[in-house]
Amino acid sequence: MSRTGKLPVAVPEKVSVSVEATTVTVDGPKGKLRKTFDPAVEITVGDDGVLVKPANSGRFASAMQGTARSIVSNMIRGVTEGFSKDIQITGVGFRAAMKGTVLDLAVGYSHPIQYTVPEGVTVTVAENTKLKVEGTDKQMVGAVAADIKRFYPPEPYKGKGIRIVGESVVRKEGKTVS
Repeated sequence: MSRTGKLPVAVPEKVSVSVEATTVTVDGPKGKLRKTFDPAVEITVGDDGVLVKPANSGRFASAMQGTARSIVSNMIRGVTEGFSKDIQITGVGFRAAMKGTVLDLAVGYSHPIQYTVPEGVTVTVAENTKLKVEGTDKQMVGAVAADIKRFYPPEPYKGKGIRIVGESVVRKEGKTVS
């Protein structure tokens, strides 16, 4: 049984949560999120917050209880505070610029890379090499940051490339002259 899944999710005053069958809608000051869950869990809104219970005594339902509770908690946090990831671009001549909703990356290829930022996520560029990905949906913010990193992952010898701030890159020792 999931111990985390049994805990109710507290709902702040400025947030409203509604449940219709297996679809949860969370509305708050930063936006509105909607997610449909597996029927293996029952989600209810009570006086003490949002409760997630397994629909049956199966192993899958127990696992989905903790997952669904965590997702609902992140939805509530997203519409109140929001989520963000910082990205650092390292390399000589490497740069980024926003042109409307299109991120223009020059990362050492013979052509610039054009990435269309999806709706619900904003990307801001500072100093041509620092990006900030922000949004209300945690999964979407992480996916956009991973998509941007995938264009030029950090290489292990010189360390140049696109990296998400906070993650470590294992550096290798180059060739030595004997």
